[in-house]
Amino acid sequence: MKHFHKHLLLGALLLMLSSHWVNAQEPKLGEEPISKVISAMTLQQKAELVIGTGMHFEIPDSIKAKLPGGGENSPFFQAPDTTLGKAYNQMLDELQKIVPGAAGHTAMFPEFNISTMVLTDGPAGLRIQPKRKGTDQTYYCTAFPIATLLASTWDKDLVTKVGEAMGNEVLEYGSDVLLAPGMNIQRNPLCGRNFEYYSEDPFVTGQMAASMVKGIQSEGVGTSIKHFVANNQETNRLSVNTIVSERALREIYLEGFRIAVEEANPWTVMSSYNKVNGTYTSESGDLLTKILRDDWGFKGYVMTDWTGGSDVIAQMEAGNDLIQPGNPKQIHEIIDAVKSGKLDEKVLDRNIARILKVLMMTPDFKGFHHTDKPDLKAHAAITRKAATDGMILLKNNNSALPFAGNVKNVAAFGNTSYEMITGGTGSGDVNEAYTISLTDGLKNDGYITDASLKGTYESYIKDERAHQPKPKNILAAMMGVKMPVAEMNVTPELAKDMAAKTDVALITIGRNSGEGSDRSAGPGDFELTNTEKTMIKNVTDAYHAAGKKAIVILNIGGVIETASWRDIPDAILLAWQPGQESGNSIADVLSGKANPSGKLAVTFPMKYADVPSSDNFPGHAIKSDKPADNKADGSGFSFMRRVPWEVTYHDGIYVGYRYYDAFNVKPAYEFGYGLSYTTFEYSNLKLSSDKFDGQLTVTVDVKNTGKVAGQEAVQLYLSAPKGTIAKPVKELKDFGKTRSLKPGESQTLTFKLSPRSLASFHTDSSEWIADAGTYKVEIGASSRNIRLDDTFSLDKTLMVKKVTKALAPAAPVKEIKPN
Repeated sequence: MKHFHKHLLLGALLLMLSSHWVNAQEPKLGEEPISKVISAMTLQQKAELVIGTGMHFEIPDSIKAKLPGGGENSPFFQAPDTTLGKAYNQMLDELQKIVPGAAGHTAMFPEFNISTMVLTDGPAGLRIQPKRKGTDQTYYCTAFPIATLLASTWDKDLVTKVGEAMGNEVLEYGSDVLLAPGMNIQRNPLCGRNFEYYSEDPFVTGQMAASMVKGIQSEGVGTSIKHFVANNQETNRLSVNTIVSERALREIYLEGFRIAVEEANPWTVMSSYNKVNGTYTSESGDLLTKILRDDWGFKGYVMTDWTGGSDVIAQMEAGNDLIQPGNPKQIHEIIDAVKSGKLDEKVLDRNIARILKVLMMTPDFKGFHHTDKPDLKAHAAITRKAATDGMILLKNNNSALPFAGNVKNVAAFGNTSYEMITGGTGSGDVNEAYTISLTDGLKNDGYITDASLKGTYESYIKDERAHQPKPKNILAAMMGVKMPVAEMNVTPELAKDMAAKTDVALITIGRNSGEGSDRSAGPGDFELTNTEKTMIKNVTDAYHAAGKKAIVILNIGGVIETASWRDIPDAILLAWQPGQESGNSIADVLSGKANPSGKLAVTFPMKYADVPSSDNFPGHAIKSDKPADNKADGSGFSFMRRVPWEVTYHDGIYVGYRYYDAFNVKPAYEFGYGLSYTTFEYSNLKLSSDKFDGQLTVTVDVKNTGKVAGQEAVQLYLSAPKGTIAKPVKELKDFGKTRSLKPGESQTLTFKLSPRSLASFHTDSSEWIADAGTYKVEIGASSRNIRLDDTFSLDKTLMVKKVTKALAPAAPVKEIKPN
């Protein structure tokens, strides 16, 4: 099959549509100023350019027919519209041939040399259609580790390398913008898309996202950081009104985005589905103009999340430049609004200029011809390395790991030992060529897994799946997601039989979640089921009776409860969802080929009730004296029902470790926690000055005092003096990771503190202010394992930056306060 390139398509359209479109005198983008090109466009062309060209997934007719709105008539699928002319619909047909499976496109106009921009998912790797009509070639992509695992590496350079590999696949498969990274705050462990996000901490989030953006964009393609902002739940995500204070917004929910924008210059930003303080984010000039552009200096364009928002005119005015996935109705709305005077055409021109400026940066516009053949083998190696570096050793009694030299035969318990979960569902899923199961990874590393136990599990899983109901989540159904199977009952007899003939037991606990719904706080999700707990106990008891060890592997995408069962097994390895090389990566850690160096970027609570947002997540239905306010919102562009809903962020700035520290709540595993096969000594803490004068440098020596090589992630926390507003006990302000240190080897790590590092947001004046007084620097192996500390002073209160007054709630938010 002939491979299509966008310029070839433009040429074909020039010939095919010459009588309708082509005028040799039209200014050409790249040859004439953008303003001149825009002035030559018709109003319809302008409207088409700010409205996407629809979604065109190849999905089974059985599922398509069940879509609300009648399948092809659903707003998710672009239907022909004769009122826009034959040329428009011919363009739609041609666009679908470029990168099948792309999430969206922009309109193209050959007479102006305006090609299309191809927009593709997603956060864990490029998501496109692997099979295409008329060719036997497959178009597989690499399933990289989930964002939560990447953050757990605490290694910005490694994340940049992952981004480079990801960006290369975007480039070579002919896409222009990757709809990634996801970087919302993990406010609550039950958010269904937490696996797409990095951390509960905005500094980690911002640094990891900036590293990923730099890596991807180094390949000459763009990113779309998302979901901007406060999209921290999936329940009623299209309509939820997030009520949050200005300070919490600035310090927690916006800060990561600010870091990514200012340090990495993403080409685009994706506005979120939800409202913030009463206004859809895609319709908020406060968010998209005052904060994003005026305060932070963002130069790219903003696109909606798919079917986000409610009022296309308000979106245009707010600075949401591109509407995705788009439909003809919205094009007509733009045209009519300009004609009636409701929308100033200058606003339209401004938004188009932003889109065209980014378009001129795309590979295709610059004449690059993609190969459809990225180096998937090399990218798999990067995936394998990144996954091992982000795995976290939570427990390791009596050196249960790595495997001793006499371990050869392994019993693998748990469904996901045989069906590893590489990543979450929804737009964060990837169509990879293969997945390495745990048992395959062990086999590749020279271990023998018990064949009879494997056969028992495979038969059980096949039988259970044959009787499963179809998934309730429509997005999961569309994407053919396998639903999880309830864990098999492991009897004491089966465990005893395995203990008699194998050297060690591995017990894998699996969890998955994804776009469209949130997780459950009960057994089978956040909590383990009784069957799972019984399996851990029966297996561990049997192996201990035989003088052998039992190890739990957590193949999960988000935080779960561990306190009720963690004392039973000898070791616990948090493998997260490690991408397509899952089994190989886990085997590398179990065998000792790789020393686990991951540390938690999110807190594991003792119980769900300890989470500060547990009492109001995911919010509640809006009850009003006005009947109209209680009806489902029929506005917008989505086939999903919009339920009147709101959630109040009463936890304010006390999210994650900030809460557990300030309110003296003991976590199961604290932020920053992670064990190693070796030990590290911290020493020689030095501050460049005992007074802050614009900047401060902090250095510390880290020495490997153990018996094997390893890396250590070192964290710098800062405690601020008491001022006019309450502050967290301490906040992460920098971090670094050593290279692999041999036993006895040392390395000096250097950290930087800027005025922004010292500042808190003062709502009354819309200023970031650093209070005068004594600041305490704490160097830690985790947030609760502080090894060294020192102090410095700031002589005078410092106003670091004044920002725009924006996104104020209608009334003060009642927030929790520490005693």
